[in-house]
Amino acid sequence: MSSADPVSKAPIISLHDVYLSLGAGHSRVDILRGIDLDIESGHSVGLVGPSGSGKSTLLMVMAGLEQADRGKVLVEGSDLSRMDEDTLAQFRGTRIGIIFQSFHLVPTMTALENTAIPLELAGRRDAFDVARAELEAVGLGHRVHHYPAELSGGEQQRVAIARALAPRPSILIADEPTGNLDSDTGQEISDLMFRLHKQRGMTLMLVTHDPRLADRCERVVRLKSGQLVETPHEEAYADALADAPADALSGE
Repeated sequence: MSSADPVSKAPIISLHDVYLSLGAGHSRVDILRGIDLDIESGHSVGLVGPSGSGKSTLLMVMAGLEQADRGKVLVEGSDLSRMDEDTLAQFRGTRIGIIFQSFHLVPTMTALENTAIPLELAGRRDAFDVARAELEAVGLGHRVHHYPAELSGGEQQRVAIARALAPRPSILIADEPTGNLDSDTGQEISDLMFRLHKQRGMTLMLVTHDPRLADRCERVVRLKSGQLVETPHEEAYADALADAPADALSGE
């Protein structure tokens, strides 16, 4: 290869022949069946499919919160299966930000304290300074001392986003990030998430039932019965539309 040839970069997330089953004996269920998926650095990818198809489980495997029965999961070239629990937690805490549908905020902590959690766990002395700056970035600089019960659903999700982004991860994983929000608030959260994704050059991987949110991604893949179905963006959008619950379309 000449020096003028472009150098191909390894995917930031790479799954090879990943299988995962849950339960035991006759109740054991195959959740993921032979998943092969490469995600390029800086891209936004929407994962769609019917309820129970394994979408959230696949995200958790990528984040190292679930371990595959077999296959290989590489994140930034590191094999998650070869890490012990402490190493994996440290790796995840610095490289992967996670946003959940139900926010997962600690009710007895303020917005500032919730945002600072991953930084404090990493031993950062500037944890609260960084947390305050992240809350400013998501439009909550005036709510830093409020508790979750004093915040609206949209504000709680903004705190969750600030917490996920505080360690400056290279990967942002979002599991139905607008699922518990009304249509207008969900749109605001979507706008915020994609703006920060672009500004910071993060890879964004999200699960959604909302076809409008999926359509904002550069790439959409569909999971059906534990297997990925690669389709053109327009077809995947149509699949998301077909799989979406009625309330995802009505904004209720």
